[in-house]
Amino acid sequence: MIRVQNIYHMLAYAFRVLHGRGYADVATEEFDNAADLCAEILARGVGSQLKRGLGREYVEHVEALSSPRGKIEVSESIKTRSILRRQLVCCYDDLSVDTDMNRILKATMALLVRSDVDKGRKRELKRLLAYFADVGDADLATVDWNMRYDRSNQTYRMLMNVCWLVAKGLLQTQEDGTTRLVDFLDDQRMSRLYEKFILEYYRQEHPELRADAPYIPWVLDDGFSDMLPAMKSDVTLSRGGTVLVIDAKYYSHTLQQQFDKRTVHSANLYQIFTYVKNREAQLAGVPHEVSGMLLYAATDEDVQPDCVYHMSGNKISVRTLDLDLPFDEIRAQLDDIAQEHFKEASHV
Repeated sequence: MIRVQNIYHMLAYAFRVLHGRGYADVATEEFDNAADLCAEILARGVGSQLKRGLGREYVEHVEALSSPRGKIEVSESIKTRSILRRQLVCCYDDLSVDTDMNRILKATMALLVRSDVDKGRKRELKRLLAYFADVGDADLATVDWNMRYDRSNQTYRMLMNVCWLVAKGLLQTQEDGTTRLVDFLDDQRMSRLYEKFILEYYRQEHPELRADAPYIPWVLDDGFSDMLPAMKSDVTLSRGGTVLVIDAKYYSHTLQQQFDKRTVHSANLYQIFTYVKNREAQLAGVPHEVSGMLLYAATDEDVQPDCVYHMSGNKISVRTLDLDLPFDEIRAQLDDIAQEHFKEASHV
């Protein structure tokens, strides 16, 4: 399990804007479920966006006009007989708030209003929806979430990610075709948030280390790489020649079981070992120490892995991070990982 309050902390690290003044007291509030938390974040975020003004984009319109505007579509005017009505079909751009991102915000807020969230938050969302009168509707099930951000819409990044979490992680289709919001985010969405949270935590809280999520190139004898999969680490911490590659895993079961024997997921172990050996090969010729870690989100199972293996000259650890603890204790667990590893390897 995971405390709803900790989802906020994870989001706050993943999207730094939540550390701002407008969200400061969210960390102290109690939420019944993840939908309630998302409703609060959206209410505050949309309120801030409205103060800056809703984002606008040039939207293309094609319509018959009595006073020509933009580009005149002669063939279309003849085809539709607009000329007989003393009109011409024109194609023109208009700066409008009826953008894809604003439609997504409107649809998500409307969904939360119909869901099991706090009545006060419902009232606030309804109040904010009044400012979206000129914004069209959107079907959250068919939204293209591959969006481009620039200086003009950067403030929408966190809002769109919260909408994505609601639409993809909380929205569930029923047997009768209707939809409802579930209490917690699904594993796939939580897995992505878990990875992003760990990476951003180390970036913000441990500036003495370099924290990134690089692609690890295959070290090949002949350079032939056709059809080899890309190797992208979730988190890589480094200082000098000391490197810790972390693979963050959010599963419903931290161990696999066969014939009453519980073991580490074999695919996960093969993966982290491959990452470590290829990363180490990159550092050949300079002093280095490369280690790997599988960092699982703890589950309610009786047995949780806490092991250290020494494989072909490298240390491979398997640990769990308990997301159901108070956040200060989660912070301490993450700090311990960095401090213990880089203290041990400080001689490199």
